[in-house]
Amino acid sequence: MPRFHCRTQPLPPIVLLILLSLTTTALYQFVASPTLAAPSKAAARSGEDDWQFEEDYARVHKGNTPGQGHRAGGPAAKFARPAAPSPAPAAMGAGNLGLSAGGAKDIANFRENIAKGFLPQPSDVTYEGLFYDYSFDTGGECAGTTLFCPSYATAVSNDPMTGKPEYYLSVGLGSGVKAADFSRKKLNLMLVLDVSGSMSSPFDKYYYDRFGNRHEATGTEKDAGTSKLAAAAEALIALLDHLNPDDRFGLVLFDQYAYTALTLRSVGQRDMAAIKGHIRALRPLGSTNLDAGLALATDLMRPARESDPGQYENRIVFMTDAMPNIGDTSDKAFLSRIEDNAKARLYATVIGIGVDFNTALTEAITKARGANSYSVHSAAAFRKRLDAEFDFMVTPLVFDLRLDFTSAGYAIDTVYGSPEADAATGELMRVNTLFPSPTTDEGSRGGLILLRLKKTGNNPGIVLTARYEDRSGKRHETAATVDFRPAGVAYETPSIRKGILLARYATLLRDWLGAAGSAERDTPAQEAAAPRPDGRPQLGEWERQSRQLRLTAAQRKQFSRFRDYFQEEMAPCQDASLTQELEVLDTLRQGQP
Repeated sequence: MPRFHCRTQPLPPIVLLILLSLTTTALYQFVASPTLAAPSKAAARSGEDDWQFEEDYARVHKGNTPGQGHRAGGPAAKFARPAAPSPAPAAMGAGNLGLSAGGAKDIANFRENIAKGFLPQPSDVTYEGLFYDYSFDTGGECAGTTLFCPSYATAVSNDPMTGKPEYYLSVGLGSGVKAADFSRKKLNLMLVLDVSGSMSSPFDKYYYDRFGNRHEATGTEKDAGTSKLAAAAEALIALLDHLNPDDRFGLVLFDQYAYTALTLRSVGQRDMAAIKGHIRALRPLGSTNLDAGLALATDLMRPARESDPGQYENRIVFMTDAMPNIGDTSDKAFLSRIEDNAKARLYATVIGIGVDFNTALTEAITKARGANSYSVHSAAAFRKRLDAEFDFMVTPLVFDLRLDFTSAGYAIDTVYGSPEADAATGELMRVNTLFPSPTTDEGSRGGLILLRLKKTGNNPGIVLTARYEDRSGKRHETAATVDFRPAGVAYETPSIRKGILLARYATLLRDWLGAAGSAERDTPAQEAAAPRPDGRPQLGEWERQSRQLRLTAAQRKQFSRFRDYFQEEMAPCQDASLTQELEVLDTLRQGQP
């Protein structure tokens, strides 16, 4: 039998170098991949469409594709595409930056519910959210480029309902950082989009009626109404338009499961037009497991935690109606994950979609370090907000603010304008996070926290010591003394007067909503709510039901009386935009929109 001999020849050096280069590149891509498992597609090349939602969905559902193996929540309504990219951010003025507390950045959900004839939730009205609708003078100029320099003003004001004098101290949230010098860091951004069945409902209607039955769009509503998912998709696209080529982002979609649509990768490496097309084509699917979305987003962001904090901001942005009904729906478990992420400098933003967005859940979430929230009730309005404030939304500047209050004559009674207000004591005010805010000639947006004081003695001296941490972890301290000698009704500045007016307004609304919500839940009709279409006897804890806006004669009379006081205060507060609250009060004193 003949024998065959194979003699190997050494490869030329140039071939060895090429093979070594290719092997090293492949190994680096495998190790550096931000996914927890091998990606379903080859690593994306520059400008490539690396969308993988359908593949990940099929993996989770054993070969089914979206629309199979699920009862879809209905088609998303059409939504007009923007005619052109977003314009450049609006100028913030030549002065210093302002600062505002974290938490809610509007009360748009409250306003929208009132306008549509629905009863809002108490959590739809937050003091910090209301304050952020207005600008406040933050006091004198800060020395140098000091990150945070508070200013203080005092006031004595008679309560409009009782006539009794009340004592107030305002904290102006000033900064020495010039607006022209501010720029955000690069971003590691993980977007999380709710594609559950409740996102199929029209943008301006509730998914569940007051008896727990699901709202089904019929007739012309299917053609004319905009679904929450369609609006969320446009809001997400508006957000993407504010990213730079070297920003990195990923996308998680969730219903009762979570799916990877895009792994963490730079904008410059992606075909953004194709990705926007995929986002617009999304359709609602099954139930809502908010925690699953957060868990996957957290996992996909693990490589970002190794990024240089001096170069990158890390953030997860949720777009949801916040009505989880499956999985771990406990706010404690969800909040615990948010807080654990914050300890690793991975912060959260919640963008609430639709008139039935459940602010009760996000109110707890946004108390976490570095967290904030917004409501979307018009894609155009949201795009406009992002044009001026996207960089501010993703850039916390001040952490762990503690205001020590020392006085033998006064103590802190209540704090307004901070999501951590309930943590205040007689001697201490706490705020987890301050964000930059737009500043114009009228002042800084949301640039005020208000303290109502209780008189404990005759000593007029108050020593205020502010301690805080900057983004690098360095601690700072500033001290001031206020001599509070009340002599009848007096306001040191128009800003403190406006803050007091708005705080009283928000308190009136929250007290009314708390009482009205309790009365609604006690009605026999509510107890006899029909079973859900999926067979579950009751709605989940966070599934928000519609309730018709109703007011008693006594409530209408109270709002009418407060409206008179509000109108009288508008002129000395020197802010014409307060008229929007008069319109709300007119609706409430009439009892219907």
